[in-house]
Amino acid sequence: MIRQIPNLFTLLNLVFGCIAIIFVLQTGEMIVTESDNGTFSPQLPEKIWWGSVFIGLAAIVDFLDGFVARLFRATSDMGKQLDSLADVVSFGAAPGIILYQLLRISFIQEEDGLDTSIWALLPALLFPVATAWRLARFNIDNNADSDFRGVPCPAAGLFVASLPLIIFYNYFNINIVLVNKWTLYAITIVLSGLMVSKARFMALKFGKDSAKSHLPKIILVIIAIIAAVFLQWLAVPVVFIVYLILSQLITTNKKIN
Repeated sequence: MIRQIPNLFTLLNLVFGCIAIIFVLQTGEMIVTESDNGTFSPQLPEKIWWGSVFIGLAAIVDFLDGFVARLFRATSDMGKQLDSLADVVSFGAAPGIILYQLLRISFIQEEDGLDTSIWALLPALLFPVATAWRLARFNIDNNADSDFRGVPCPAAGLFVASLPLIIFYNYFNINIVLVNKWTLYAITIVLSGLMVSKARFMALKFGKDSAKSHLPKIILVIIAIIAAVFLQWLAVPVVFIVYLILSQLITTNKKIN
């Protein structure tokens, strides 16, 4: 029974991902005001960012299931497969639907935006497709390298999950940029490309390696804490970008050595 405890955490990850989808889809009524030039200015429905909160909870549980599995020495092929299946929902489907809803809101602002074709919104589904591809490749990868190949799905999923919260609080009047179809298309394509790429990105596990090898991770943690204090939810994309930069610096350094 003890060996199944990590799997219960994994299933809780899945449940949180499903709840996130429910919140994102059940947005309720949306208040839309029309300006003098005929464009619409929608307010972001509160339930979307509740979906973001549950994706965040899924990420916490996703971390804990690995920790608990190592604690009880209960790692298994079953747990590995179950973890990936849960991640497809929590960090693939749920963020993909957030992108879909944000695209829908961005189009509403345009003239005749309410008549936007669904085909203009479907590119958001590229994100869950890339997530599934990334996780399937991870499951069959027998490489002993400690680095990730492609950006980890939880990291990309949390980036997307932060968008409704950033938009809701409108830090530095950033809504003009984020609630824009071209920005959302770019975010979808870039994140999807990073997930399916074969570029190496550092794993955030602190093992028994030398202190020097942990320095980039320590730097990332310090930057994350400082950014969270001063930037609040805007810290998520900032830390994500720092993670990308540090990972590539490490990869370059390994090639030189």
